[in-house]
Amino acid sequence: MAPGRVRTIVALITIVAFLIVITAQNTAACTRILSNTNAGEVIVARSMDWATTTEPILTVFPRGLHHDGGLVGTTQEVKENPLRWTSAYGSVVTTIYGIGTADGINERGLAAHMLYFPRADYGQRNTAKAGLQAALWAQYAIDSSATVAQALTNLQKIQVVKISIVAHGQTQNATVHLALEDAMGDSAILEYIGGKLVIYHGRQYRVMTNAPAYDEQLKLLSQLNFSNPTMDTPVPGNVNPRDRFQRATYYLSVLSKPNTEREAVAGMFTLIRTVSIPYGAPVNGSTFDTEYRTVSDLTHRRYYFELTSAPNVVWIDLKELNLSRGASVMTLDPNNIDLSGNVSAKFAPGSAPF
Repeated sequence: MAPGRVRTIVALITIVAFLIVITAQNTAACTRILSNTNAGEVIVARSMDWATTTEPILTVFPRGLHHDGGLVGTTQEVKENPLRWTSAYGSVVTTIYGIGTADGINERGLAAHMLYFPRADYGQRNTAKAGLQAALWAQYAIDSSATVAQALTNLQKIQVVKISIVAHGQTQNATVHLALEDAMGDSAILEYIGGKLVIYHGRQYRVMTNAPAYDEQLKLLSQLNFSNPTMDTPVPGNVNPRDRFQRATYYLSVLSKPNTEREAVAGMFTLIRTVSIPYGAPVNGSTFDTEYRTVSDLTHRRYYFELTSAPNVVWIDLKELNLSRGASVMTLDPNNIDLSGNVSAKFAPGSAPF
């Protein structure tokens, strides 16, 4: 092949690779923000941004439930050495497509949040480790652990396995990363890069979006100077994950210290709304509107949920739930504009979706 043609092909490959990276970095889908610097209050917020509804159902899981981490619905996707476990802790979660947990908190104050991560690469299946289908990553963490440190120990013993489903006529790939935090304010970000689990563990990891990889996000953030905030400080304002990461970090740094639990929760709602995606905001020729927002009060064990298309915030007090072994799984469809305030008593018995 002629040298000139080789150079042309190499150049085209480079351009395509660049476009793929830029597209991935501009994909919009979800933000997580943790407030853990106020004594006595640890609160985390997240948004769910997606191109279609994720069919969220608020679900209460008691202790002692048996789970098969290889199942996707009724299909055994992880056929060899699937992870099977019995939940040690009760939880309230928001499910996704009926096959997994996108977000939730357990009775010990450990919360988990699964966010889209286009670069996720779980690697070749290693059957020496028990396999867990990706949509159950968060659920296993809060079922099995009381703290971030305990969760990290458990999660390093297993392998997350990629799955794909068809929802609303589109193939949805479970390429995700995971954020964890506990009632003591500890935090961790987990990403699979090149088949290896990369962990960022420490109270300082308080914001997560989608792309680029977390180390690159931190490098981009380090190039900005938010040390002297004023009303004229230039703050990135678009919907791409880089801007949302930087905007969330800035506003978290200036968040007022709350005097009450109510102020603390309200403050986190203001932050997560600031990085939400308005209906119709363009994202790579599509839209990834914010479908819902959650705020988890890890100190008082309350879980707040706000559906974008409904006018009210609802919340669940875990101390009012029956999470004992043998208790029923309970569900509540949040797509009901009549719901408002404390809905802990409005759940109805349902079957475990997974």
